[in-house]
Amino acid sequence: MISNLLNIRRMAVRLPTRLAIGTLVLATMACGTKEAPGPLEPTQHQGRIRFVNLIINPALNPVNAILENVPFGVNLGFTASTPSSLPAPNTAIYSAIYAGSRNIVLKKTADTSVTVANETFSVSPTTDNTLYAVGGAGGNPVAWRITIDDNSAVASGTTRLRFVNLRFATGDVDVFVTAPNADLSTATPDVHLPSGTWSSYITTVTPGTYQVRVVPSATAPANRSSNVVASISSLALASGAARTIVVADNANGGTPSTAFVLTDQ
Repeated sequence: MISNLLNIRRMAVRLPTRLAIGTLVLATMACGTKEAPGPLEPTQHQGRIRFVNLIINPALNPVNAILENVPFGVNLGFTASTPSSLPAPNTAIYSAIYAGSRNIVLKKTADTSVTVANETFSVSPTTDNTLYAVGGAGGNPVAWRITIDDNSAVASGTTRLRFVNLRFATGDVDVFVTAPNADLSTATPDVHLPSGTWSSYITTVTPGTYQVRVVPSATAPANRSSNVVASISSLALASGAARTIVVADNANGGTPSTAFVLTDQ
């Protein structure tokens, strides 16, 4: 079933219409095929997208994501992303999609008559975008945050990192990327992130294994270690890799916070 849905999605999102295919065939008959695209090649500009579920209302989770009226992800729980969560061999990090105005709808998996959220967004040519569905607790509507992701080649011997703070319950944070168990009282924050924002990219991180710790921004240096609100104890970074570190409220909203890693490339 998933395989059939993926085939439908590819046809709906990536391929030309039947009319366009017919036009290409006529053009081929008239003037040859050297300059004409093949009948299964996209004829429009494309970008790429992925979706991350950060809805903090358990009554709404998990969700099915429907992109441009075709399935994009099924049974996506809190912190799940798609298309990377799809069964092999469809485990790509991003999905290609035509540039322009696009629409994503989230349906409750347990009752697909319930629309959890609906968002129209814009895709620019050759850009990668991550769509985060956030909030939804206490009867509040689900909101959206959309980042433009830099997935250009990473220089050998370095790692690209970017940080996203979708932790709304308690505000601004400082993020430390250190050797495991390093003393935070003498460390310098790698980024300061107000709630609902994301950082620029850091590309000077040497490959290795690190610990990521998140501390409220007003915390005195001597008290940082005892006030870590989210952490990733072991983050292995290889040469040429790119990762996004996401900090969020937990699945029920509020604290303790959640931190997790998205693979960008």
